[in-house]
Amino acid sequence: MEGLLVLAADPAAWIALATLVAMEVVLGIDNLIFISIITNKLPAARQARARRIGIGLALVLRLALLGTIAIIVRLTAPVFEAFGHGFSWRDLILIAGGLFLVWKATKEIHHNVDPPAEGDMFAGRGAHLGFGAAIAQILALDLVFSIDSIITAVGMTPHVPIMVVAVLAAVAVMLLAADPLARFIQANPTVVMLALGFLLMIGMTLIAEGFGAHVPKGYIYAAMAFSALVEGLNILVRRAKRRPG
Repeated sequence: MEGLLVLAADPAAWIALATLVAMEVVLGIDNLIFISIITNKLPAARQARARRIGIGLALVLRLALLGTIAIIVRLTAPVFEAFGHGFSWRDLILIAGGLFLVWKATKEIHHNVDPPAEGDMFAGRGAHLGFGAAIAQILALDLVFSIDSIITAVGMTPHVPIMVVAVLAAVAVMLLAADPLARFIQANPTVVMLALGFLLMIGMTLIAEGFGAHVPKGYIYAAMAFSALVEGLNILVRRAKRRPG
C-alpha cells in the first residue's frame, strides 16, 4: 500500500500512465474493429452480447498476462533462427495472428464483392455466423492483441499498477465505443470495406513485425485516420445529395 502511495505522488508515474493509456486505447482500436465486424455477422439479438463477451475476454486475457510478466518478457527471446532472423514466441504469435487477419479480411471482402447468387446452394452461408464460432475467432485475436499490448506496456513502464490502470481504462473505452462503432459500420456499407482494408493492413503489419521489420505504428494509424476522414466526407456528400432540395 505504501508503494502505491509513493507511486501516486510521483509526477513521472502520472505521465507514464497518461502515455500508456493513450497507447493502449490506440492499440485497442484494432481489436475493436475486428470484434465489430465479426459480431455484425451474428443475428441482431445476439450482437451486443457477443461484443461484451469479446471485450470481457480481452480484459481477462490482458490482466492474466500482466500476472505472468516474467513469462511474457521471455516470449521476446529467440527460440530458433531462420532467414538470418531469430524468431521468438512473440514473433510466431504475431505472424499467426497476422495470417489469420489477412485470411479473414480477404474472405469477408470476397463475400461482399461477389456475394453468392440467389439460387446458389451456398447462398446465405456466411450471412450469419454461429455464436460459438464468433467468440472463438474473437478469443484468438484477443490473445494476439493482448500479448502485443502487454509487451508494449512492459516496454514503457516497470510498474504493474500503472499497467493495470491503463488496461482497465482502455477496455472501458472499448466498451463505450463498441456498440456505436458496430452500428456505424453496419449502417454504412462502404465503411465495412474500409474497416476490412484496415484489418488487411493490420494483418500485414503483424506479419512484418513477426519477421523483424519494425513498422512505426504512427504511420499506420495516421493512414487509418486519413482514410476514415475521407470516408467521413464521402458519407456527408451522399447525405447531402439525398437531402430534398
